[in-house]
Amino acid sequence: MAQTNINIRIDETLKQQFDKLCEELGMSMTTAVNIFAKAMVRQQAIPFEVSLKSVNTETLKVMEDVRNGRNLSKVYTSTDELFEDLNA
Repeated sequence: MAQTNINIRIDETLKQQFDKLCEELGMSMTTAVNIFAKAMVRQQAIPFEVSLKSVNTETLKVMEDVRNGRNLSKVYTSTDELFEDLNA
């Protein structure tokens, strides 16, 4: 099968993150893009949901809290301890 080149423009930081992830997965960026292209052709669609759905402000606040280690739940050492707390 003949090979051809594709040139794309991508944010430098995104490229570095993508390259690192591909490396961790044991593949090159070229292999990852080929997997994506083959999935699109096979499915005749983008192989993941693309939408304008936005996350509500409450969810964004919770996500920010988790990133900053705030308002996290208590750690339980047993299910009995958890249920005792839930039933209180």
